Amino acid sequence: MKRFSLVCPCHFGTEAVLKREIYDLGYEITKVTDGRVMFEGDAEALVRANLSLRSAERVLLLVGSFKAYTFDELFEGIKALPWEEFFPKDAAFWVTKASSVRSKLFSASDIQRIAKKAMVERMKTKYKLEVFPEDGERYPVRIFIQNNEVEVSMDTSGESLHKRGYRALHGEAPISETLAASIIMLTPWKKGRILADPFCGSGTFLIEAAMMAANIAPGLDRRFTAEKWYNIVPSELWKEIRSELRSAIELPHPEEVDLQGFDTDAEVLKAARENARAAGVADLIHFQQRNARDFSHPKKYGFVITNPPYGERLEDKDALPQIYGYLSDAMENMETWSFYVITSWEDTDSFIRRKCIKRRKLYNGMIRTGLYMYPGQKPPKR
Repeated sequence: MKRFSLVCPCHFGTEAVLKREIYDLGYEITKVTDGRVMFEGDAEALVRANLSLRSAERVLLLVGSFKAYTFDELFEGIKALPWEEFFPKDAAFWVTKASSVRSKLFSASDIQRIAKKAMVERMKTKYKLEVFPEDGERYPVRIFIQNNEVEVSMDTSGESLHKRGYRALHGEAPISETLAASIIMLTPWKKGRILADPFCGSGTFLIEAAMMAANIAPGLDRRFTAEKWYNIVPSELWKEIRSELRSAIELPHPEEVDLQGFDTDAEVLKAARENARAAGVADLIHFQQRNARDFSHPKKYGFVITNPPYGERLEDKDALPQIYGYLSDAMENMETWSFYVITSWEDTDSFIRRKCIKRRKLYNGMIRTGLYMYPGQKPPKR
């Protein structure tokens, strides 16, 4: 089977998580940069990455890379790439996104226009056509330029991989599924350990944890652009690997997991329950309406992973000292528990009295945040 270079973008700060996931799938990493991990693999790797990776935002198939300081160099570099090996003559192809960092070429619209023209010129010489119908399957292209190095790839995923298919309903400031999964994997939490979220919102942390506990692949219930790339990926491969991953699901007995979510908003909790039901893990999570000031747990050891309010809206800022004070009170009352808090509020250290062992820089969308880590005691070995 033909081998490809595959590129997976991810949230800044979660590259190590994605590397571990790719290694666990059995593939070798070839390059890691900020927010991007590259590895080698065949068509099966492309399918498995889309279906199984929890922390990746997309799976891109690298067509080629080259240096370009001028638009002429960009045109010639893209024209030199073997597009006929990827596009059938009726393919609908276009540059769906172009981005540039610290490079001479920075106009996204110009990059897209020139790249499209260069692809057409290459296709003309190979297919001996002047006009392409573009009424076949869709082959979206992405161009990423950093330090004048042009990376040209095809988007095999389509919609971002954070769209698992279960979250039709969400609260005001939801955390993405990929970032939630990455944060969980940055902690020592494992299946069988207690996990609670006192600001659970639409339930993303708990649903992602439940899917991990049940070994449910995140991409099973959605579709991907490359499923119709019959010239690159055999259609039966998707069916075979989906079937294999479905057979690997092991729903634990509800008594074997302890996942609890709390929020003050009854409507948000209703959405969380619907999302959990759509993900197939409703029986594994207990949601309850409760104020953060009343948050506690009778068990001695456990994990809190949470995304409290940031005060991004001006009218919410005045409430933050009280909210983070409640969180600090819970830490004092649950001193043996581990707490992991993602927030952009710069005064967090002032209102949480437990010592933060590490603060990891992450981005939640375009918001720069920190993952504040307060590890607790390890429970005694059984």
